[in-house]
Amino acid sequence: MPKSVRARGRLRGWWWKLPLLFVMFSLGQVLVLRFVNPPLSAFMAIRWLEGVASGDFGYRLGHAWRSFREISPHLPVALVAAEDQNFAQHHGFDFNAIEKAQAHNEKMIARAEKRGTPVRRLRGASTISQQTAKNLFLWQGRGPTRWLRKGLEVWYTGLIELLWPKRRILEVYANVAEFGDGVYGAQAASRRFFGKDAARLSAAEAARLAAVLPSPRRYSAAKPGPYVQKRAKAIERQMRAIGGHGYLRTLD
Repeated sequence: MPKSVRARGRLRGWWWKLPLLFVMFSLGQVLVLRFVNPPLSAFMAIRWLEGVASGDFGYRLGHAWRSFREISPHLPVALVAAEDQNFAQHHGFDFNAIEKAQAHNEKMIARAEKRGTPVRRLRGASTISQQTAKNLFLWQGRGPTRWLRKGLEVWYTGLIELLWPKRRILEVYANVAEFGDGVYGAQAASRRFFGKDAARLSAAEAARLAAVLPSPRRYSAAKPGPYVQKRAKAIERQMRAIGGHGYLRTLD
């Protein structure tokens, strides 16, 4: 039998194993990171490569890990109030929020088409669990890779919800979320924008950090414009509404 035929036969014999290898690899990733703090995320690595590709060979990311106990409780409460108020109840996906976002976006698109103007702020429905999965393991996924990324996001979100407690999900998210261009996590953001450690963030400062999400390169926590100021005030009200620091006890 010719070597090329034997090689193709061996290759075909591997195809069925690839999905199994991916499942085992991803399970191992998520299980290890339940206990080991990730030194960086996929988003951080991609941002660093973008900086180097642009010719800035000295580009540095801002990031320093802090445990849940070393971050002001105002910040995790602000993140939940701003992005995922059903975080403690859902299992990775908030289907009610998805339906509401779809209805809102359809209205906004219809109005924009009627006026002949660009579509203004569409509403997202990603949970903190989904955002953690995407930031930690994946990429933005624009263009043809978008649907591949979304499929992987569903898979990793399910694994995170299955293998991590809610506190760990929120702890990792607070440490890998981008709060400014190249500024990742609570400690780096707190030092960069407010000149203090993350443990000393006030409720107003935490709300300003949460207010720039999910567009930290468009909005500034250090010099908030009218939109960020208004949104931060709304987040502070929601922080009180969900119970303030007491909310974190619901994650135990």
